[in-house]
This record gives sequence, C-alpha cells and structure tokens, in this order.
Amino acid sequence: MIGKLTKDVVVADKQAINELYNVGYYGRPKGDILELTLIEAAFLLYRNKIDVELDGEILDFADFFKIASMRQQYFELKYIVYKDLRERGLYVQPSVTDFRIYPRGGHPGKTAAKSFVYVRTERIPMPLRDLMKSLNAASNVRKQMILAIVDEESDITFYEVKSVNPKGEMDEIYPNITAEATLLEERVIIWDSEASSTLFENGFYGKMLDENRLQLSLVESRYLLENGIIEIHDRESDAVLDIEEFSKRASAIEPEFFSKYKVYEDLRNRGLVPKTGFKFGTHFRLYSQIRSLAKMPHSENLVHTISPDHEFALPVMSRAIRVANSVRKHMVFAVQSEKGVDYVDIGRIKM
Repeated sequence: MIGKLTKDVVVADKQAINELYNVGYYGRPKGDILELTLIEAAFLLYRNKIDVELDGEILDFADFFKIASMRQQYFELKYIVYKDLRERGLYVQPSVTDFRIYPRGGHPGKTAAKSFVYVRTERIPMPLRDLMKSLNAASNVRKQMILAIVDEESDITFYEVKSVNPKGEMDEIYPNITAEATLLEERVIIWDSEASSTLFENGFYGKMLDENRLQLSLVESRYLLENGIIEIHDRESDAVLDIEEFSKRASAIEPEFFSKYKVYEDLRNRGLVPKTGFKFGTHFRLYSQIRSLAKMPHSENLVHTISPDHEFALPVMSRAIRVANSVRKHMVFAVQSEKGVDYVDIGRIKM
C-alpha cells in the first residue's frame, strides 16, 4: 500500500480506509482517500504497513523521518509519544491538542475520547499561561488533560493536570479577647497563655515556644491580626502596628509574603489548616481537619504559590512532584487571579 507525501500529510487510496482506518483507526477518511498525519505515517512505515512516495520515489524510514522533522516542529518528540501510546494498545488520533486518547475498549465512532495529550520537551520551560489554556480547553469538553514530557534520553513521564477545589472542615475557635503579641526579628509571639493554648490547640496556629507562649509565622500573624484576634506591637517602641505597617515589615523580612498570604488566607477561609511545607520544598502542607494534636492526621496536599506569569522549569516541576508522591501527597500549585486563587494539581499517572 502506497501513500503520497503532500505537504504535511500522507494521502492513501480507498484500500487504506478499509485496512488502516476501519481496522486500526489510523488517519481520517475524506471521500475515497485516507489522510494520515506525518506521525501516523511514520508509525505505519515503521510497522511495514505502508510505503511512502515523494516525487515518484519510495522513501525509506530514515529519509521520511528526516523530511517529516523538517515539516513539523517537535516531530520526533510527538512520534516518540505516539508510538509509546499505540504500543500500549491505545487508540490515538491527532487533535486540536497533540493527541486525543480513547478509553480501553473504546474507539473512534464508538466512544468519546477520554484524554487530551500535550507533548513537551524537558529542555524548554513551560509558561503557566500555556498550561492553563490547555487545561481550560480540556475541561471545557470534559476531557482529562495529560502532559507527556520527553527527557533527553527519550523516556516519557506522563502527568495528569486538573483543577481542584480544596475544602476543609475546621471550625475556627478564637479566645474571647484580643491577645497582645510582639513582632520580633522575623516572627511574632503571643504572651497570653490562655490565648496561646486556645489558638494552638483549636486552630493549630503557630508552635508553642514553651508551655505559656505561642510563636507565629508572618502569614499566620497577618491572618489573626486581620480577624481582630491579636494586637501586634513593635518590640522596641511598643507601638501598635496596623495591618499596613505590619505587612510592610513582613514583606521586607520575606519577599514572597504578599503572594503567600493571599493563598494562606484563602485556604484558611476554605476551612483548611496550612502549615509550612519547608521540609518538602514548598510553601505549605495542608490539613483538612485536626481533631487532636496528639493524633495528627496525614496532610494530603503540598501547596506552592506561583504567579500568573510563572514559567515551569520542567526538571524542577518533576522534582517537586516526585517529592510529593514519595510522602504520599498531591502537589498543588496555587495561582492568584483577579477572581481569587485557582488550584492546579499535577501528578504522575500510569498510562
């Protein structure tokens, strides 16, 4: 069976519709011809299912592959992923994304596609705006979004990307008084023992300095200050710091203070308990509910705050997800937008 290479497709006759599309769902029938993408044609050439002709000459696999790589950007990467998916027994077709995949037991004409696949090289950073555009496109038609990242040795790592709506079950319990606290060099301490124990035991704020005093992080302090629970004083003058002055000082201490605080506030308002994720290389680890400090539950999510103009260095992203998976957690990225905070879960997936 011979297909003719024309621009960015390979065209075969009616026989190909019967033997390639009707059997393996390769290509797209158009009247009495079958149009194959360059990637589909390369795979079929590799499997000795077709020959490809250009200007009256039959191309061998190497010649076709080189020509195709000059006609389609990232051709070799997409071929690597396509071949891998096909050899797993999945029906794969080209799409507005790189590929769409059908569920096992399904195929074009019988079932709807299950997933959209986007192919990336590990070498080129991935702008968040591109990721969100792809995620929204998949979500709008209720498809699973899969990132297929090809490394320098042509190994593929598959990631599922999905929007999540984290919610917790914590009821806020505060002392009935406004507790005095002091901003020291890089943290805040509450001096009142009753307020300290109430906040620590019921809301899991801060960490006890000793049996009577509670030390707070900067984001915890701003949240409690904004909710009228604590009054923060300057350590030298004892002057009361309003929210604006405290935030100014906090941002001088921690450059990411404002972006972290917006996410911290949103998570607290969702009934969750965010605590530092420093040990895991992230901003927060999350608890949906804490009933007893003596029996701390497992935190299921790690959260890292990123800006709308963030670019993922894919080896760094891979490392963060690997760390999260190794401690049985999900890696969630928090993105601030005009509407609030959006949360994107990126995790490894087996195909």
